[in-house]
Amino acid sequence: MSQTATLATSAPAPRRKVVAGLLACFFGAFGAHWWYLGRRGAWGVTLYTALCLAWSTQFPVWWDSPAFFLVFIPMIAGFIEGVVVCLFTDEKFDRVFNQGRAPSAPTGWGPVLVAILTTLVGATVGMFAIAMVVVYVYTAMGWLDGLVL
Repeated sequence: MSQTATLATSAPAPRRKVVAGLLACFFGAFGAHWWYLGRRGAWGVTLYTALCLAWSTQFPVWWDSPAFFLVFIPMIAGFIEGVVVCLFTDEKFDRVFNQGRAPSAPTGWGPVLVAILTTLVGATVGMFAIAMVVVYVYTAMGWLDGLVL
């Protein structure tokens, strides 16, 4: 049997929990982990985020616009999904995301450490989003007028 025939019949490389978790942590707002895991509808998350970012450029201060705030929705969802995927058992991860692929190698502490990192980054970003809303609402209602720091 030739090497070309062997490559054609071999199963695709297995997907890895660590890669999926890191993609969800750093690029979850764009649905990068969905693309990696082969989930349907990944294009919808990417399109939603791109449209929100494009809309936010129409404001004088793009990072202080309601359009930019809407990006936090898929971003926080990405953090949550990253933690959940990393903490799947190896068997469940292979059953859900590696169908028709070679089974992944047993994982060790890698996915746990990525889940911890994702939790820390996600909590920080989530608190920033809440603070952004509070300041935005307080400013709109005039509750910060005359405040001198």
